[in-house]
Amino acid sequence: MGQRDVAGRERSRSIDRDNSPPVGPGSAAVVSLILFQFFQCARQGMNPLPSSFNPVTQCECSTVAPVTQPSPPLFRNLSGSMDAIEDSRKAVPRLGMRHLQAVLLFIGLAANTILQLNVGVAVVAMTNTTTAGDGDGSEGENERDIPQYNWTEVQKSYILSSFYWGSALAQFPAGYLCKRFGSKAVLFWGTLGSSLLSALTPHGVYAAGWQAFCAIRLLQGLCQVTWPCIHQHLANWCPEAERTRLGAFAYTGFDCGNVLAMYAAGMIASSPLGWPGISYSAATLGLVWCVLWLFLGASRVTEARCIGEVEKCYILGDLQRSERKEPRSKKMQIPWRGIFTSAPVYALLCARCADTWGLSTMQQELPAYLSGVLRLDMQSNALFSALPFLLMWGMCYVYLLIADVLLQKKWLGLTALRKTYTSIALWAPASIMLALGFVGEGHQNLVLLLITLSVGVSSAATIGTELNTIDLSPNYAGILAGIITSFTNLVALLTPLVVGVLVTDSRERGQWQVVFCLVAGVLFAGNVIFLIWGTAVTQPWNEAPELRGELEPEEKPFQLPAQEVADNGIGLRINCKNP
Repeated sequence: MGQRDVAGRERSRSIDRDNSPPVGPGSAAVVSLILFQFFQCARQGMNPLPSSFNPVTQCECSTVAPVTQPSPPLFRNLSGSMDAIEDSRKAVPRLGMRHLQAVLLFIGLAANTILQLNVGVAVVAMTNTTTAGDGDGSEGENERDIPQYNWTEVQKSYILSSFYWGSALAQFPAGYLCKRFGSKAVLFWGTLGSSLLSALTPHGVYAAGWQAFCAIRLLQGLCQVTWPCIHQHLANWCPEAERTRLGAFAYTGFDCGNVLAMYAAGMIASSPLGWPGISYSAATLGLVWCVLWLFLGASRVTEARCIGEVEKCYILGDLQRSERKEPRSKKMQIPWRGIFTSAPVYALLCARCADTWGLSTMQQELPAYLSGVLRLDMQSNALFSALPFLLMWGMCYVYLLIADVLLQKKWLGLTALRKTYTSIALWAPASIMLALGFVGEGHQNLVLLLITLSVGVSSAATIGTELNTIDLSPNYAGILAGIITSFTNLVALLTPLVVGVLVTDSRERGQWQVVFCLVAGVLFAGNVIFLIWGTAVTQPWNEAPELRGELEPEEKPFQLPAQEVADNGIGLRINCKNP
């Protein structure tokens, strides 16, 4: 459960006390962190913490012996006490369970993104060979005896959009289920179901053609619960000082998944495995992640098996996320009226929908554009389809480092930072899209450069809007993410259908110009709305009226420092003690 701020109070955004190093994407660091946690679990016997864990009595981060002075003034002892506070902060592990959770979210988001987006390359591979069909969906075979299909552009648009039919329905219930059962269980079952359906895709297409493909994709969409779960999981695990860093790192799994969905899928399709190998490899990756998540994931800090006491006290104290000793029905009172009458929520919704319109157009239609207009073969198509998302992935870390500096130096407040990054993510691609519509047919290299830049710079949305749900309501981040993602999935559903109407011949450049100009207009309008009404200030309804009573002992705010007056001086204890 998220941090409870007093209504109307601007939360402190200082990250000066953050001693954790930036989390990078290196595979060595990821493997080392996972192995470290495994060894720690083995040393502790894999014993989970008792369910009766009480941070009041059991969360002693560190204790500093009383400073005894015969009779000096009080302020002389306070300097030593402040040094003790700094020492206790340095005791928090620089790499701990909270970083492992971010790594698992990164891998899980990458796996789910591949399961979601590899269909764009798969459809091109399934229809790229000249067949004996006459346009009615009949099939032929290539030299590897893998069936090829002669689907129409309208049928392809149904296949591309069918995933979002189910996903749009799943997001809102997913947010509620995360709050009810925890993000670990919901994300596990969702990814498991999507992976198994991916493994069944080739057999379904063999048996019933594009209609079966649509049905399987719809069911996969119903299993797509990634975004509400990730928002809720980050709200439960990330201290405020590390929220931008850990959250942005976890979200870059989406960009990594984009790269793999485009490039690796294209390489697999051109290999002896053919297009069925795309579904099988994605299913394998999803199942492997499910095993890791089952043993290493934890919905809350108090449920983690191998977390150290110092790190646990740091997270619980900073976020005040201990369990309530209240009936479940009381915990689930959600401020619906506050959410649906909040101008910042609607501003965030408009910005997210605009970003989704632009990004989903490139994710789903870029392979068709490169194949139809630029006449690229399958391997070149895979490379140049993945290149924009590779730049997008790399730019995420550049944006993250810059944001870290801006916040540490206090050159920008959090609201200003969110709006600046959102403007980059929406207006820069809008300008490039307009230019792309007027580039001549003979400038293939310039077209590829503009496409790469338009997608690459849009990764600023990770820091601009994707983390904004946690800003507005830490307590209901999963619910809010579910609502917003429901609408963004409707946008992603409409995108291929609109393109299917506007583009009747994928080789006609003029029809694609209309698509790019439409995307530019949507991006521009979405950012204007966010600039006017967007904010990073926690909303008053985050603290629901029925939850404003006297806190249980486990929910008392974390006191740092807590002073104890002795006869001979002052003792300072850095602990999770009731005020």
